[in-house]
Amino acid sequence: MTENKELVTAIIEGIQEKKGFDIVHVDMEGIETAATAHFVLCTGNSNLQVDAIADSVREYVQKKLGTKPFNYDGYQNSQWIIIDYGTVYAHVFNPEFRERFKLEELWADAKVEHIANDF
Repeated sequence: MTENKELVTAIIEGIQEKKGFDIVHVDMEGIETAATAHFVLCTGNSNLQVDAIADSVREYVQKKLGTKPFNYDGYQNSQWIIIDYGTVYAHVFNPEFRERFKLEELWADAKVEHIANDF
């Protein structure tokens, strides 16, 4: 539990480093049908910013916690990049894909926390 909290915090800080916005933490611990325990979602203004935010998350988490992702995908088009840390998935979207998929609305039982922009 503490490891997840530290990881979620580090991911959020990595997002904020590159001015990612509309940051949401979706806590799905205890929901049997969820693929993982936590999602952290954010939006970048452009595909270039989406790419930069995802890089920042990976670098920041590695530097702060010494943790590398198990996998990541989406750099080919940088419209939606997912970074898989096992119990926590970070999702970095461009505005169009964020609106289309609305991941924060998929689990009605989840605790959803909106993180204030730090800029």
